[in-house]
Amino acid sequence: MHAVPNHSEESKIAAAPDSDALQAVREELLEKISANGNLPALGSSVSRVVQLASSDDEAVRSLAHFIMSDVGLTQKILRISNAACFRSHASNSPVTTISKAIFLLGFDTVKTCALGMLLVDRMPGSRAAGVRAELLHALSASMFGRELARRSQLKDAEEAAIAALFGNIGRLLVAAHDHTLYAEINALASEGMAPAKAAREVIGSSYETLAETVMTAWDMPDSIIQAQAPLPAGPVRSPRNRQEWIQQVAAFSNAAAKVLAQPDNPDAAIAALLGRFGAALNLDQARLGAMLATVAEETAAMASQLKLAPVAPATVAAPTPPEPDKTPSLWRALESDDGSLLGLPAEFLLQAAGDEDPLQTVGRHASGKPLNARELLLAGVQDVTEMMASGRCKANDLIMLVLETIYRGMGFRFATVCIKDIKSNQFRARISLGENNVARQAGFAFSATSSRDLFHLAMANEADLLISDATDAKIRDLIPAWHRALLPDARSFIVLPLVVQKKPLGLFYADRILPASEGVPPDETAMIKTLKGQVVAALSSR
Repeated sequence: MHAVPNHSEESKIAAAPDSDALQAVREELLEKISANGNLPALGSSVSRVVQLASSDDEAVRSLAHFIMSDVGLTQKILRISNAACFRSHASNSPVTTISKAIFLLGFDTVKTCALGMLLVDRMPGSRAAGVRAELLHALSASMFGRELARRSQLKDAEEAAIAALFGNIGRLLVAAHDHTLYAEINALASEGMAPAKAAREVIGSSYETLAETVMTAWDMPDSIIQAQAPLPAGPVRSPRNRQEWIQQVAAFSNAAAKVLAQPDNPDAAIAALLGRFGAALNLDQARLGAMLATVAEETAAMASQLKLAPVAPATVAAPTPPEPDKTPSLWRALESDDGSLLGLPAEFLLQAAGDEDPLQTVGRHASGKPLNARELLLAGVQDVTEMMASGRCKANDLIMLVLETIYRGMGFRFATVCIKDIKSNQFRARISLGENNVARQAGFAFSATSSRDLFHLAMANEADLLISDATDAKIRDLIPAWHRALLPDARSFIVLPLVVQKKPLGLFYADRILPASEGVPPDETAMIKTLKGQVVAALSSR
């Protein structure tokens, strides 16, 4: 992050007798924030994810790519996706891919969870009690925002959940970078001083002003920044437009998160919350009670996954009270990453043929292929079948899910799907995963004009190929020059042609840098063929 600019509001303090001292404190705090090496990367990542819109056809692919580029984030999203409270209306089968997580839980839920996890993982001092409390507050607020966004008919309503997530970013930054100042502000607030005034007394700036300064430097959307402005005191009027609604949801969510974190006298706190926001946001006692119960459970699940202290849910008189014994307990440990697959068909053709979590990667062959590849592939076949049966399956989402299943289930280094481009008369990579996938996707293209190489032979014969050792003399001469130039270290790879009514539409490709003598048994081969067949069936029906 560049040097954080001064905000105009601070000039209003100049008349105060201790304005010079306050300005020095504020500038020192801003310098600490600016000097933190993690924040530029955090700001860049947050901005990138925030700007993904669910209405964009490319957004699902972009979000999946972003998450899978971070191994730790991938694992956390998969585990939270398997928490019972996040999957109450979803499939009973475990979530093993990011594509399925997005499909089942929804783009907006996964996006908000990813943002919350980024905030926790990259915020300094997350072991300090004050920082943990503020991080939990942010996660909880985002859950409230998401619940209200689900009920809204407004376009891109999920922005409200993001605005809620950053509603306490000012407090969080102070807690993370100067605990003494944070404690002084809290002490004044506990004596009855308004939080905004307490912050100005200590750091010469309200928390909201500090948040606006930093979020502007992070290049956050104006709608998110403007939503942090405080609302007038008293009951909130019905929103006149989308921006007012986002602002009200952000304010409500942060107020509700406080109620959740401080269960003392919840009835009075809930009554105050309803009195202020009930009419504007169409909330009554029953709806708010159910929302508090849901958010308490979901926040506890996130807190468990991120190793933060759990939120103690307020006891609420509501139709669906929280059940303490249902606190998220089932984390599905799922690895991501590389490895590979292999086997020699005929010469080169694939020949078709309890208490432990079967989807946890329990180990790998020397090649990198998971020892439980069969279970991972089977889960992928079930996921694809479920997606196709839902009636809301897009071909691109299906292709992404199959590609991710093959990539993760067999442990490849790089995987892509090529589709024929009529205008250029080429087969070009359209979706890719793995190491250096952006650069490799850009170069992965070859002429559609028939040629005697492995790729054209596979499509011409509708033959699924799995090359176990690309240095073998029988194979070396069939590898085209463009492939040797782009992927010179590919020792083994798979080619799965997509052919509809004798017309080649494209192919799946995946490779690794090591040979794998373990091969591919018939049951794994059958599932790989099934995955490809499901894509061909979807393409045939278009």
